[in-house]
Amino acid sequence: MSVKHGLLALLERGPMYGYQLRAAFDSATGGTWPLNIGQVYTTLSRLERDDLVAALPENEGQRPYEITAHGRDELKKWFATPVQRGDRPRDEVAIKLALAITTPGVDVAKVVMTQRTATMRTLQEYTRLKTQPGDLPWLLVLDAMIFQAEAELRWLDHCEASLLRYEPKPVPETTDVEVPR
Repeated sequence: MSVKHGLLALLERGPMYGYQLRAAFDSATGGTWPLNIGQVYTTLSRLERDDLVAALPENEGQRPYEITAHGRDELKKWFATPVQRGDRPRDEVAIKLALAITTPGVDVAKVVMTQRTATMRTLQEYTRLKTQPGDLPWLLVLDAMIFQAEAELRWLDHCEASLLRYEPKPVPETTDVEVPR
């Protein structure tokens, strides 16, 4: 999700200023993606530049923003467009494991086990949070996090089984290269 579209969705509820937007974003996502207030105001400036939001007159030292018609069109387009797998962030766990396999001296099984332990703790915490009352938006975000943690555990099981069958390819010999002094 982009911060840009998240802020537009929140402004569709009504005018808000930066700190209100940050608090509403944290509330809607259960704090799973904390926003820096500077990031909120930088994004608001870009949204205003692109005519997606408009700044309203200051009120008690705060400048609220409202979504424009152009912003509503952009928001509708965003909601109507599916998220493509390639648009999602890189998976640091997968990259870390791939590099661990090819880095001499790394105990790959230990890397997998360390990640499994951390993911299991995270899953337990999410499951504990699930027992507490919450609004539907937060519960849906929490469900997604639970499903992702469960999928990661299944993937780690797969990695562990694949490592048992893995036979590393011999590393090609390098030729000595003289380094000029």
